[in-house]
Amino acid sequence: MEVILTKDVDKIGKAGAVVKVKDGFARNLLLPKKLAVEVTPGNLKRLEQEKQKIAQDSEKRKQEAIILKERLDNLSLTISAMAQDEKSLYGSITALDISNALKDEGLEVDKNLIILAEPLKALGIYEIPVKLHPDISAILKTWIVNK
Repeated sequence: MEVILTKDVDKIGKAGAVVKVKDGFARNLLLPKKLAVEVTPGNLKRLEQEKQKIAQDSEKRKQEAIILKERLDNLSLTISAMAQDEKSLYGSITALDISNALKDEGLEVDKNLIILAEPLKALGIYEIPVKLHPDISAILKTWIVNK
């Protein structure tokens, strides 16, 4: 069965794509959860209109990401935390902590956009990548200092 995806579906496709899936998958999951609609001439016309709107929205989000990238690249974020012996922290600094510190600076960045391989557990200077858009990433310079 061919369907038009209304939302991104992992391992199937992105919103607006016309994909061929098994009938049961479409009837039991995609259609009831409004993740897809059947391919009809009316739905194809609506798809074209939505693609134009999505392209405009994507361009708008990309421009916002460029502006945020410039602000993050010029920002030096300082987070104070309790340390044991001038090096290691009692706890750790996570993406949520960095997101909250950015919120205190007046920047709204979702914690899921902050890419940490593992929580930061030592004092020092870190360059943390932030994925703002599929095409745009920023490097946030973060200082972790003793409280």
